[in-house]
Amino acid sequence: MSEARLRLLTPDALDRRRHDPVDAATLSAAAAIVEDVKLRGETALREHAERLGDIAPDAPLVIGPEALHAALASLPDEQHALLERTARRIRQFAEAQLGCLGEVDSIMPDGRAGHRIAPLARAGCYAPGGRFPLPSSVLMTAVTARAAGVKTVWAASPRPTVETLAACAVAGVDGLLAVGGAQAVAALAYGAGPVPACDAVVGPGNRFVTAAKQLVAGRVAIDMLAGPSELLVLADKSADPVWIAADLLAQAEHDPDALPMLVSLDRDLIDAVNVELERQLADLPTRPTAEPALNNGFAVFAPDLDAALAVCERLAPEHLEVMTENAETVSKRLTNFGGLFIGSASAEVMGDYGAGPNHVLPTGSTARFTGGLSVLTFLRVHTWLMMEDDVSASPLLHDAVALARIEGLEGHARAAEKRLAKYGKIE
Repeated sequence: MSEARLRLLTPDALDRRRHDPVDAATLSAAAAIVEDVKLRGETALREHAERLGDIAPDAPLVIGPEALHAALASLPDEQHALLERTARRIRQFAEAQLGCLGEVDSIMPDGRAGHRIAPLARAGCYAPGGRFPLPSSVLMTAVTARAAGVKTVWAASPRPTVETLAACAVAGVDGLLAVGGAQAVAALAYGAGPVPACDAVVGPGNRFVTAAKQLVAGRVAIDMLAGPSELLVLADKSADPVWIAADLLAQAEHDPDALPMLVSLDRDLIDAVNVELERQLADLPTRPTAEPALNNGFAVFAPDLDAALAVCERLAPEHLEVMTENAETVSKRLTNFGGLFIGSASAEVMGDYGAGPNHVLPTGSTARFTGGLSVLTFLRVHTWLMMEDDVSASPLLHDAVALARIEGLEGHARAAEKRLAKYGKIE
């Protein structure tokens, strides 16, 4: 029987857990690759892809729509239907989000001001293809980009499986770059051969993908710097330790560095969950990955709900399950999380596999200042101003003159004064 257990930590120990999303050594290695692909394009992309085992020598870097649709056609009918159903739920939620947004046209003294919303032109969507290929991430990113109105959508994934190829067809991508790591991110950001330079690069990946996204941020939009997967379960005595353990293991099997966490208002529940973790881990096929992640995790005992909520807010986890009495009421007091799962029936795995909300979410406590991938990731808000022709009496112009001179910008002041001078209103 495994001895893997959640370590019991005090709330004071949690402040020491926050760390940078990318270590210096990884950032340096990724920087060399990104710069090389930026300068030498497709030649460098192929060299790094072959060197790192993404593709065989002379294998195609890009897989086009015809081959993607052939992969979809080769799937059993039930798998084809599964991908389509999942894509439909993701699309419906993304379109509902988009429907909440609209243009602004606001009347103001002597004119109007507003904003327009426009999609990006090109998006690059990364999907991991290492330990566990994730066609679900293709759907989460590319379907959402299409729902936002992005015209050109490319995917990238190393060593793509037939299911990943099929997911690309379902999502309607324009092409798949069969390459991963920093070299793929660089190609999507700067362009390489047939791969266009995109306006955004999104999607989860390993530390080299994350490092490369950090390096190209500013050149392109990125969704976030996501690290290993996290799940925090907030539970009280009403929660089922069997379900809690199953959900924690589901996250633990993502990566040895994944972080399963439990905040419990019942001390005995922590022991019961640990017993269940050992029992369920015993025959889990992904135990070699899940066990070290489980040893990386921890539990915190909170004496009351206020203390428990304070711990959750401090941790700001990627995924937060609320398994308490009156879970909906409790959840309204929480603000720092990537994705919230309310009530014991709302397992996080449903979010992973296309309930609707996106599974590309912030990690490492960054949910304190950012949210997950959504249609907003692929949209721009453009503001506009239209003043009436005769604005001589506008307080705005007089204020602009005064503020410009406070700041010492005489050209600004004179530009405003020329509007006033036209109507003889300079005082």
